[in-house]
Amino acid sequence: MDAPLPLNTEFLFRLGLSVGAPQAIGPTRSGALRVVPVTGGTFEGPRLSGEVAAGGGGDWLRVEPDGTTHLDVRLTLRASGGGLIYCQYTGLRAGPPEVLERLGRGEAVDPAAYYFRVAVRFETSAPDLAWLNHTLAVGVGQRPPTGPLYDIYAVL
Repeated sequence: MDAPLPLNTEFLFRLGLSVGAPQAIGPTRSGALRVVPVTGGTFEGPRLSGEVAAGGGGDWLRVEPDGTTHLDVRLTLRASGGGLIYCQYTGLRAGPPEVLERLGRGEAVDPAAYYFRVAVRFETSAPDLAWLNHTLAVGVGQRPPTGPLYDIYAVL
């Protein structure tokens, strides 16, 4: 068997989100569903920076009985040059029950104490950002009391 191919990444940006109060849909066939409005935010990196369009997104969050959270996030990003980017990511946040309970109460928790990863896709019609249409990205998340933060990396 040949050696496995390496997975190379390049840092794209840090994404910080502002979120509103969750709307609890309640228990469903695939876990407790909460819809969390994204009210704004910013992203900044070496090749790409800008803001999250206010009212341009949300997170359809499903929570398993053990506290494991499945994210389905859709955002509109506005790059500093004015181009709009549709950003969609799915993810998973899991950890020991006591850590997830602290996160649920909005407490500060060391990101090393839980697992929080996302897979990201982009779509845009802005010519200067067209490279994003052919970029798959991954991210490492954390959930400080101020709102979700993600370090996003392009998979090369």
